[in-house]
Amino acid sequence: MTVRHDGLSVDWLGYATVRIAGEDAVVYLDPGRYGVLDDYEARDGDLVCVTHDHHYDSDGIERVAAPDATVLVYEDVTPEAIDRDVAPVEDLPYDVDVVGEGASRSFGDLGVEVETYPAYNHEDGPHTDGSGCPYHPRGFGCGYRVTVDGVPAFWPGDSDVLDRHEEVDASLFLPPIGGSFTMDRREAADLAARLDPDLTLPVHYDTFEALETDSGAFAADVAARGVPVVLDEG
Repeated sequence: MTVRHDGLSVDWLGYATVRIAGEDAVVYLDPGRYGVLDDYEARDGDLVCVTHDHHYDSDGIERVAAPDATVLVYEDVTPEAIDRDVAPVEDLPYDVDVVGEGASRSFGDLGVEVETYPAYNHEDGPHTDGSGCPYHPRGFGCGYRVTVDGVPAFWPGDSDVLDRHEEVDASLFLPPIGGSFTMDRREAADLAARLDPDLTLPVHYDTFEALETDSGAFAADVAARGVPVVLDEG
């Protein structure tokens, strides 16, 4: 289904793929992977934002990006190190802008502002592999705060809850709640309560077994704290 929020149309298309449409711009966050776009070829995206290697999918980008799109790609995305068939970033047929942590970009003709935030797993936290290394070490990826028509939306990326997150002013909060590799539903609910957005729409869950979670329990938890929440599971 399409979620309407403060003049924006928002769709969670599966995994981490979110479409945000304003009056003059369409923005996509982390399009593709795991078949979520197999039957989707809108090619209407003015701006496409990619957080890290795990969400870099050149086919997904081409399914959503308009011919004159700008693609923001985190600076550590390394296609040659990805064990999937993806095109090099420099071969994408779009205006590609490589961004680091703490970057900001303005797209005045679209009415869009973008800021990047750190996204990583704590070294001493639960989201580490068999060798004790974080699945997402610092410097591996970022999160995006995308403001469309004056409405800021925050996608933290694949991350634990970080101190920097509490500084984010977000009207729309798009937390990952699947756990295993990111904050889980309880941690995300705690963060939603602290951020106090106008609406929380969870993403990045139930795509595969390791991301299965009780989204209804998350929604109830967030709502009980007085934060508006919606599930896009249509």
